[in-house]
Amino acid sequence: MSSTRKRQTAEERHRQIVAAARPLFAERGYFGTPTVDIAAAAGLSHGYMFRLIGTKEALFVDVVRDSFAQIAETLRDAAREVTTRSPERRLQEISLAYADVIARRELLLIQLHAAAACTVPAIREAVRAGFGQIVELLRELSGANDAAIQRVMAVGMLTNFIAAMDAEDLDEPWARTLVGDLVFKPAH
Repeated sequence: MSSTRKRQTAEERHRQIVAAARPLFAERGYFGTPTVDIAAAAGLSHGYMFRLIGTKEALFVDVVRDSFAQIAETLRDAAREVTTRSPERRLQEISLAYADVIARRELLLIQLHAAAACTVPAIREAVRAGFGQIVELLRELSGANDAAIQRVMAVGMLTNFIAAMDAEDLDEPWARTLVGDLVFKPAH
């Protein structure tokens, strides 16, 4: 009897490793995640995984890039539904989709861990590129000016920290001040 099981390509294996690494990096960060745990989660030997990914740094950069790509896709999807022509209104409506990103806790935590790992030059470059991609995407999708985009990005960073601390539901003066009328519940 012959086996009809299809062998995965290196690209498919790479995607498998990225998918296995994402929740581990989200939980423990770049510095706290052993590669042997990633290999085990991917169902691969440690040595074979390294032949496919190169280094832990390269894998984390791929996870960071992938998370920024998912954020960009969320914003693009939101922009398709916006009907207003006013650049600032378009930007505000598109930015409401960020609640969908926050609801995907792994994406939120990857962003925070990536910022914390910016002492590593390759990771710093990936984070810079990701932020650049999001800023330019917001500019393209909305037509808003720099100041409006800066405000949206600043609120997004504040939102990340509030969500990471689970402070959006706290009934304390400092939390109510920071949360204000920010939106944390996904639109979909």
